[in-house]
Amino acid sequence: MNADRDEVWRRCVRLGRVLLPLVDREPWRRERRHETLRAWGVDTGTGEGLIGICAALAAHTVAKDASASPEEFGALTVTAVAGAAGGSQDFELLAGAPDRFDDERDERAVMLLRVCSYAGDRHALLAFRLAQETRRALTVLAARSPQRPLTCQDVLRMAVGTDPAG
Repeated sequence: MNADRDEVWRRCVRLGRVLLPLVDREPWRRERRHETLRAWGVDTGTGEGLIGICAALAAHTVAKDASASPEEFGALTVTAVAGAAGGSQDFELLAGAPDRFDDERDERAVMLLRVCSYAGDRHALLAFRLAQETRRALTVLAARSPQRPLTCQDVLRMAVGTDPAG
């Protein structure tokens, strides 16, 4: 059972990593996002990594709520993941984070989101903004698709060759 949870998390992370490259097929979106991140005082690489981990946490929340196996993960809709990203409190998304991570980058990103969420003031606002930016990216992707509803598996299929991490 634990192996299934680990595999679901890995698929969630993959979804988070391919999200922005897919959205950026319209180059102006990347420019706009970079401007927004800089206006928030966030390094664009760090901000994009945090958006990716927010997407992974939102997908993981939906998968856990649905008790989805790795095979069932692909059937989850991107709209449901977007709803979790934009409709959940930071601590709700973080509560679903795995206990251990295969990739140190993911662990650091989750820890940074935790610090932002619990630090209060502008840091909590940043965590909220990043979740909203994640929701926006997922919504754009879902709306762009001729297939209704767009599923997580559809996104992973679309991303073949897009994810630099493999």
